[in-house]
Amino acid sequence: MSMNNKQRWLGGVVLLGGGILLAALLLKGKEEIQLTDVQGTSTGQIQQNSSSSQNEMVQLQPVTVDIETEKRLLAEQKRAREKSVAEQEARAAQFLEMQQQAEADAARKAAEEYAAINARRTAAQQSSDNIPPELIEDEKVKQKRLADEKLLAQKKQEQQKTEQVKTENAKKEAERKKQEQLKAEQLKIENTKKEAERKAVEEANKKAEEKKKADERKKAEDARKLNEKKELERKEAEKKETARKAEAQKKAEADTARDLLENGDKQWMVQVALAVNEANADALSAKLKAKGYKVTQSPTSKGIRLMVGPSKDRSSADIIRKKIAADESLGMKSAWVIDWVPLDKRN
Repeated sequence: MSMNNKQRWLGGVVLLGGGILLAALLLKGKEEIQLTDVQGTSTGQIQQNSSSSQNEMVQLQPVTVDIETEKRLLAEQKRAREKSVAEQEARAAQFLEMQQQAEADAARKAAEEYAAINARRTAAQQSSDNIPPELIEDEKVKQKRLADEKLLAQKKQEQQKTEQVKTENAKKEAERKKQEQLKAEQLKIENTKKEAERKAVEEANKKAEEKKKADERKKAEDARKLNEKKELERKEAEKKETARKAEAQKKAEADTARDLLENGDKQWMVQVALAVNEANADALSAKLKAKGYKVTQSPTSKGIRLMVGPSKDRSSADIIRKKIAADESLGMKSAWVIDWVPLDKRN
């Protein structure tokens, strides 16, 4: 038997076996579908009988409920049948695919055997006249198949290289983006740090400036208070000095008047008023002194006597009296001239 006839025989056996198996599967699926229909019909009848008996005994629900239940059961049975048929078709398709694969494997194996025979014949340097035509044709098919396989391998290798280049490029791009992202994050962190440092410096400068201003205000306030204190002390000192000078002047004037009264030839005085106390006497003395008069105070049992003078003669004293009486601002119209002698010189 030649190799071509052997191949044909193997192919026929495979086709016959596949047809028998497919027929068996189809018959089995049909039987299962019929069995499912019979079981569904029996179940429907049983349920219908059971429902009828229950309606006769108890009368729980109307007939429409049983019809709806029957419809639902029929729909479920239909779906089960459709599912079973789909499974049978899937198995048949799977079997056909297996059969086609088996045929392809058988053809490939036969081609490999033809190639081996041809190689042995070539090695033995046999004449090409003895090679059957089918083997020559098979060799061409083999060469074409090998060329196709080589081209396919080259394309696959090129595709792998392309995919590898794409993968490397994608990896490099991802690495570049990662580096850029890291740089951006680092730059962002540095900028945030610089901004925080800048704000800290500004805050420190602001606090320092506020402290400086507060110190300046405190110094100015202290200086103002010190100046006010010094001014008060100065005014107090001036007041004390003025009082001291006034007291000294008053004492000097009293001493001068006493000396004139005690040592002069005549002591003509113009008595202008009699004050009830020293405060009134000082006020009246101030008014007279403001007019340029020399005032002498002399205490008596009735008060403090105020006198202007002394004058060396009575006429001079009388002129002073008239002048004082005519002065309305003084209000001393009752002044008179006296020949005044101090108490310690009176007999």
